[in-house]
Amino acid sequence: MRKLLEMIHRVAPTDSTILITGESGTGKELVAQAIHLQSKRAKGPFVSINCGALPENLLESELFGHMKGSFTGAFKNKDGLFKVADGGTLFLDEIGETSPSIQVKLLRALQEKEVMPIGATRPIPVDARVLASTNANLEENIQEGTFRDDLYYRLSVIPIRLATLRERRDDIPLLAHHFLKKICQQNQIPPKSLTPEAMNKLIHYDWPGNVRELENAIERSVILEESDTITLDTLPGKIVSGSGSNTAFFRRSQPKTLEEIEREYLLRVLKETNWQKKQAADILGVDTSTIYRKMQRYRITQDS
Repeated sequence: MRKLLEMIHRVAPTDSTILITGESGTGKELVAQAIHLQSKRAKGPFVSINCGALPENLLESELFGHMKGSFTGAFKNKDGLFKVADGGTLFLDEIGETSPSIQVKLLRALQEKEVMPIGATRPIPVDARVLASTNANLEENIQEGTFRDDLYYRLSVIPIRLATLRERRDDIPLLAHHFLKKICQQNQIPPKSLTPEAMNKLIHYDWPGNVRELENAIERSVILEESDTITLDTLPGKIVSGSGSNTAFFRRSQPKTLEEIEREYLLRVLKETNWQKKQAADILGVDTSTIYRKMQRYRITQDS
């Protein structure tokens, strides 16, 4: 997370296009907002659209605008979001869901800094910084012919990958305490805490919904727990039972420490990558030097 924050701080002052990748729930829009707020465009608008939530014809109108009478129901001129975001930032969420025809127009908007509204006879200039996100593998989509390679390279001038929550389990206690405090304050509820057993379950769960799922689980527990301590009885059943988690990897009669969890997870990743330190570092989102330092600290060798 520290590395991510440093990256945001470095790229925010520029106007470079950024592609944010990561699983659903990892906080891609939060990263986009942080980049906007630290940029020279912070006083301008931050406009967000989920490209996968709209059909192609409606998405085209939303992005680029339309002229009065250009189609049935177009009773007046309408600015597209590129124009609405003029002087600010346009965040294109789930960019991988766009059609080839939309991709062509997006590429033109990025390259020429202008858009052609539906029904217009001449383009209009726009000045919006574009940030995009996806939970898909766009390189695979390119191979399948569903995503343009020229748009991909134009979008990913600076790529930012968000690690999953299961890749950074030592963040779970910090996030859990943060959400506990936040949700209690929002609902004017006296402060609550988690029992060690409850925290252990949170750490062991794989969190397929990532940070969003963790926040929702904490909110549910805060609302349902009448006492000032959240126990296993209040946590969602799938977290307590380990449903969807790699419980065999973490199963033990006594709760493990975070250092034990980190050692076992690092050892597992190293074995799965055939002890390729650089590949393991990429998976874990750390520098290769960190891998060597952790191996030395935990006395991990290929004989482990």
